[in-house]
Amino acid sequence: MDFQLSDEQQLLRETARRFSRDEMAPVAGHYDQSGEFPREIIRKAWELGLVSTCIPEENGGLGLPILDQCLIVEELSWGCSGMTTSMMANDLGLMPIVVGGNDDQKKRWLNRAADDFQIVAFALSEPEAGSDVAGMQLHAERQGEEYVLNGTKCWITNGGEADFYTVFATTDRSSRHKGICAFVVDRAAPGLEPGKKEDKMGQRASDTRVIHFDDVRVPVADRLGEEGEGFAIAMQTLDRTRPPIGALATGISQRALDEALDYTGQRKAFGGPINNFQGVQFILADMAKDLEAGRLLTLQSAWMVDQSSNASKYSSFAKCFATDTAMRVTTDAVQLFGGNGYTKEYPVEKLMRDAKLMQIYEGTNQIQRVVIARELMRD
Repeated sequence: MDFQLSDEQQLLRETARRFSRDEMAPVAGHYDQSGEFPREIIRKAWELGLVSTCIPEENGGLGLPILDQCLIVEELSWGCSGMTTSMMANDLGLMPIVVGGNDDQKKRWLNRAADDFQIVAFALSEPEAGSDVAGMQLHAERQGEEYVLNGTKCWITNGGEADFYTVFATTDRSSRHKGICAFVVDRAAPGLEPGKKEDKMGQRASDTRVIHFDDVRVPVADRLGEEGEGFAIAMQTLDRTRPPIGALATGISQRALDEALDYTGQRKAFGGPINNFQGVQFILADMAKDLEAGRLLTLQSAWMVDQSSNASKYSSFAKCFATDTAMRVTTDAVQLFGGNGYTKEYPVEKLMRDAKLMQIYEGTNQIQRVVIARELMRD
């Protein structure tokens, strides 16, 4: 067991850290208030090799292990988790092609995202099928060498900005997970229309929308895997993308702790800085130990995915614990700032708003507990 990062990993982490501090953190408040999509910042990150990192080397990408991706994500989310979510959504959208695509599909879609700056989206959730993925209603009817898609997706990150989407639809609603197929759909496909942008509480720099499919025709050649394999592709994707969610949450927690340490060292009360008080010290200590535990769970789950281990339980451990921790840590940071923490003049209220989403997306933390319990009983 070795916790030492390689020279390459340290360089990768330092590159992401500099970008986060220099390019993201200074403008995070602006994008949070305006809700603008930070396309040019994401482009700069892509040019540095910090976006679409899952693309294999044979398709023109870096082919980074999940652990290395987590190192990047934690540093980026320190600067702004909303921007980082939009960057991570590229890997989320590309991963189904990595795990389920054939050589031709990988060459056409992954090479495209490696050679040119592309925004990608992962379209799984629906208005009536969030946690219950198998209950999806988006219908795919095969007509010759095409499928015709009709229905709606919701809560799609990068939904209004994507150049292409990985989309999950069912050929038979009554078959539940056995009828689900995965497709790659170009944004230019007639009948594909993003809906209004959601006005969210936090992570406002990420674009989240409903996507409407009205007789959208998709070639059979753009179906990933065989009919009925879409559910398995989605689950394999999420097993690989949940550790980076834990890393994103850890980055938020680290930023909250850093801000709290700085503030409590400067804020004076009763003749000295408030971090002289044991009550404040205990809060800071709990923040630090919990975020470190989340970091270790995250890196362990990432390592297990990279070793091709059965990591579903551990990915859920990491996602659930690290994101619950982010909510607690950011709430404690606001408390330590007192009234100042409740104003937009200081960054901790944004961190608290951003952290809440972490417990909801890519499988709510209640669903993570279901996965963990099932794995325990199976073991």
